[in-house]
Amino acid sequence: MSWTGLKTLIFRECRVVVRYWSVTLAPPVITTILYFTIFGEIFGKRIGSFAGIDFTRYMTPGLIVLWVIPYSFGHTAAGLLGARFFKFIEELLVSPLPGWIVMTGYVIGGITRGFLVGAAVTLTALCFTPLEIHSVSVSMAALFLAALVSALGGFIAAVLAKTFEHVITIQTLILVPLTYVGGVFNPVSMLPNWAQDLSLANPMFYLVNAFRYGFLGVSDVPAGTAFAVGSACGVVLYLTSAILMARGTGLRE
Repeated sequence: MSWTGLKTLIFRECRVVVRYWSVTLAPPVITTILYFTIFGEIFGKRIGSFAGIDFTRYMTPGLIVLWVIPYSFGHTAAGLLGARFFKFIEELLVSPLPGWIVMTGYVIGGITRGFLVGAAVTLTALCFTPLEIHSVSVSMAALFLAALVSALGGFIAAVLAKTFEHVITIQTLILVPLTYVGGVFNPVSMLPNWAQDLSLANPMFYLVNAFRYGFLGVSDVPAGTAFAVGSACGVVLYLTSAILMARGTGLRE
C-alpha cells in the first residue's frame, strides 16, 4: 500500500510538469536564451575568461543551477500548499500512508521538475557553447543535491506558510537573491571582501560550485567541501521536514 501510494503521488506530480510544460519548462528556456544573448554575446566578449575558461562556458553550470533551485523549490511548495488550500491534503492524511511517504512523494516531484528544467536548459546552452563535461557522475550527483535541498526547502515553506504570497515572498526575497550571489556568473574572488564572507555563509554558493566542479572541473572551494556543506543542508532540511510532517504542523488546521 505504501509503495503504491508513493508511486501514485510521484506520477501525479510528474504529470503536472509534463502536461503544463509551457509553464513548467518553457520560461527557464526562454530566459536562458536571453542570458546567453546578453551576458554571453555582449558582456562575455569583454570579460574574456575565468580560470582559463571562456565566460560563456563558465556561467553555463551556474545558469543551470540558477533554474533548478527555484523550480524544485516552487514545485514542491506549490503542490503541497495547493493541497492544503483546496483541502485534498486531508485525503492523504486519513489514508494509511505514513507521513514520510507523503513527504517523499512531494519532494521527488520537485526533484523531477528540477532535473527536467536542468535538462532543458542544458540543451538550450548547447546552442550557444560547446559543453565538455568534466565528470558526468559528479555533475548528476551535484544536480540531484541541489534539487533535493531546494525541494525540501519548498516542503518546509509550504507547511509553515499561510498563503501563496508567503511562499512567493520567500522565493523572491530570499531564495533568488541567495542564488544570484552564489557564484553563478563569476568567481567569488572578484567580489569585495564583505561579499566574499557573505558568499561563504550562503548554502547556494556551495551547491553552485559543486555542480561547476562536475561540469568544468573548477570550483571556488574544494569539491569535497562543497558536497559536504550541501549534504549537511540536505540532512538538516530532511529531518526538519520529517519532524513537521510527524507533528502535522500546518496540515491539520
